[in-house]
Amino acid sequence: MSESRLDLIRWQFEFTWSLAEVHLAALQPEDFLWQPAPLCWTLHRTAGGWEPDFAETEPDPIPVPTIAWVSWHLGWWWGVTADHLTGTTPRGRDEVRWPGPDGAVDWLRTHRDEWVSVLAGLDDAGLDAPSAFPWPADAGLTVTHQLAWVNGELMKNVAEMGQLRLLRAARSGGPETVGARA
Repeated sequence: MSESRLDLIRWQFEFTWSLAEVHLAALQPEDFLWQPAPLCWTLHRTAGGWEPDFAETEPDPIPVPTIAWVSWHLGWWWGVTADHLTGTTPRGRDEVRWPGPDGAVDWLRTHRDEWVSVLAGLDDAGLDAPSAFPWPADAGLTVTHQLAWVNGELMKNVAEMGQLRLLRAARSGGPETVGARA
């Protein structure tokens, strides 16, 4: 029996998500706003909720993101991608509300559950349809490209959060310090 492209994409997503769970399960609220360098992008508490650092043009030098920023960014692009695939009006960046350090892990898991529903609503016949997100409409890319991009972007964001979590643990000498010696 041959596996369909969509089956392979779903498998790759679940594999990537299993790696995410390794880090999500270990994250503590205080990990999210830890700043690993003087030049950071993070989220800031305001009267209206949490506001991300952001620039339309990537600055030079590029700020190091906090786990909070990476998790907000992940929720933003993932939600907008789901909007495009379900025919919903894509939410604006300012409409994406990060729930704060205490709710971020559950928020990401909710995005995962929504994405599983999006994937369940797709079939192989629709994979060759044109996709105009996250690239220009005239790029000639398809829904297959979009789904592969989601898996790649998710793996990158998961790796970033995991690396930041491990760095914080190593610097604090906490129990999660990898390779610690007694």
